[in-house]
Amino acid sequence: MTAFATAAVLSLPISLCRSSKLNCKKGVRGGFGVFAVLREEGGFLDKKSTWGPLFDVEDPRSKMPQFKGKFLDVYQALEVARYDIQYCDWRARQDLLTIMILHEKVVEVLNPLARDYKSIGTMKKELAELQDALAQAHRQVHISEARVSTALDKLAYMEELVNDKLLQDRNPVEPDQASPSSSTSTQSLDTVKEMLPRKNLNVSGPVQPYHPRLKNFWYPVAFSTDLKDDIMIPIDCFEESWVLFRGKDGKPGCVRDTCAHRACPLHLGSVNEGRIQCPYHGWEYSTDGKCEKMPSTRLLNVKIKSLPCFEQEGMIWVWPGSDPPAATLPSLQPPPGFQVHAEIVMELPVEHGLLLDNLLDLAHAPFTHTSTFAKGWAVPSLVKFLTPASGLQGYWDPYPIDMEFQPPCMVLSTIGISKPGKLEGQTTRECATHLHQLHVCLPSSRNKTRLLYRMSLDFAPVLKHVPFMHYLWRHFAEQVLNEDLRLVLGQQERMINGANVWNWPVSYDKLGVRYRLWRDAVDKGARQLPFGKST
Repeated sequence: MTAFATAAVLSLPISLCRSSKLNCKKGVRGGFGVFAVLREEGGFLDKKSTWGPLFDVEDPRSKMPQFKGKFLDVYQALEVARYDIQYCDWRARQDLLTIMILHEKVVEVLNPLARDYKSIGTMKKELAELQDALAQAHRQVHISEARVSTALDKLAYMEELVNDKLLQDRNPVEPDQASPSSSTSTQSLDTVKEMLPRKNLNVSGPVQPYHPRLKNFWYPVAFSTDLKDDIMIPIDCFEESWVLFRGKDGKPGCVRDTCAHRACPLHLGSVNEGRIQCPYHGWEYSTDGKCEKMPSTRLLNVKIKSLPCFEQEGMIWVWPGSDPPAATLPSLQPPPGFQVHAEIVMELPVEHGLLLDNLLDLAHAPFTHTSTFAKGWAVPSLVKFLTPASGLQGYWDPYPIDMEFQPPCMVLSTIGISKPGKLEGQTTRECATHLHQLHVCLPSSRNKTRLLYRMSLDFAPVLKHVPFMHYLWRHFAEQVLNEDLRLVLGQQERMINGANVWNWPVSYDKLGVRYRLWRDAVDKGARQLPFGKST
């Protein structure tokens, strides 16, 4: 790290630190007018210096929590890690101060007025000594940089444990295990992780049949604009085939895509006066599954299975479970001020959980989407997803993107964007224009997902009226999706062969891990599902 980069990093104050007056020894004369000593016991700049606030930070070692010989809980370990950060901040400031003072010394030695009073031999000797001191100071800066990086990793890991107790291993730490102490700053991150409980996730092997409890939710299965009065839409949902169509009253219905007579697929037929007609012998079914017409024979009391079906906010919803349907449907509308610009449906050859894992992860963008929306994005040194301890929603740092997992299979995101492929600002509020996305991952079967994608913008409303614009949006969406699919398909192949796709979660996997824990709780019939919306 250069001195300029270091100065930029250190200009961010640590809120827990506070300045204090310490004993100082007089240092270098000249432009900066500093007072300093270059060892661990160092002092600080003169208060009159414009650089004073940058270096006037109290040595935190005297306030280091003393836990020596004690077993630490997660909160105590987090406190130790925070003091590690304070110490690294203080140490790095001293290192930078050392370099500044030494550089000033060089300027002083080379000053034309000073040269008049010094011999060449004296100047060479002083410069050689300063060169050695500068080299040592630069080495110390690199050491401090490594300390800061390690301490930040520890802090992120421990904060995650504090905020996510459900992510801890169910087995408690054995009493004979060592605990982090006040010397944590000298330990490696691997050692700390060995001392603390690990997350416990295992997603491997062939996809098992979906648990019936996962069916007891409202699922969006189609966009209203796609379901015309004379159109049928066949869908697969939880390994079963269904067909959507509108009845005489214009309301949507969902019935089994199998004729009761000879098991012919009904979607091969047509819609006749609000009834779906089988193409084999002309039997006709209403939206509740009752057969109302049997040509060439007397009418029998025949009925095929139907699902509760409702239309809300431009989407068709079904309830595939055996429990009574919930009284209300979730809202998937974009925020106020947005207009829907594209609604796209795709059938993908991947298990829907793996697709959700991908959609809930943004850290992969600058590596995976290098030819589409993330082209030109820099790779951050640290990516975090910040969320309440009990939430399934939050925002990404450093990306200006808000994201939410909406049970059972929906992902909503709002992206602050100025131009396609370019991000601005640190939060969505700091951005002038935004793109809102809805992804619905309907579990068609154990290896197939029906994806519903809705894109909304709060700018450029004229694009809605550009001819054939929806073809362009679909092209862009398919490009982005194909960048993901080649990776997710590879994951699926290895998962089926026994690899654990959640073998080693890290801090930026938080939302994906929470989805997996929510899903696991549903399968196990938990009385109360985790990560309810925080108030």
